[in-house]
Amino acid sequence: MPVPRFEFPTQDAADGLAGRIEVRTGDLAQLAVDAIVNATCSSLVGGGGVEVAIHRVAGPKLLEECREVGSCPPGEARLTGGYELPARWVIHAVGPLWRGGGRGEALTLAACYTESLRLAERGEIGAVAFPAVATGAGGYPFAEAAQVAVRTVAAWLVAHEWPLRVVFCCRREAKTGIYREVLARFAIKL
Repeated sequence: MPVPRFEFPTQDAADGLAGRIEVRTGDLAQLAVDAIVNATCSSLVGGGGVEVAIHRVAGPKLLEECREVGSCPPGEARLTGGYELPARWVIHAVGPLWRGGGRGEALTLAACYTESLRLAERGEIGAVAFPAVATGAGGYPFAEAAQVAVRTVAAWLVAHEWPLRVVFCCRREAKTGIYREVLARFAIKL
């Protein structure tokens, strides 16, 4: 089931997001924000892609806490400490496995972004950085995942009063360019 097309109710809503969404090229594990999102699997200890870098910088205590937390189903998220990371917190988000797009993948991906933002608000986190959730081992097509991410984050920011700042972070400039294109389609100024 596809995610419904998101459109801002007014241009003022899009203008109100200026400065609240940012796109960066770099290493997510090195960002000095309040929280970073770890794209992970249900066991929270999958060990692939961005997750490896996060655990390497955070140190062994992050793995210990993940094991204590246990599992997390796709579409949900869990909060742990950041330990040795520049970020104080890690939000572990479990995205879907891509199976062609007809099995609710977009809804599950949107849910993991929404749950991550809900945890950020509950924890009074001021800035959170996301990787491209589910695009690595999950196999989600990058451009489609970026559209779901931007729609979901923008809709959440418009609907909630918490003054959260969101960073989309990718290791390659070509990928951050895709986020910039999607944001421009929604008339969101960086």
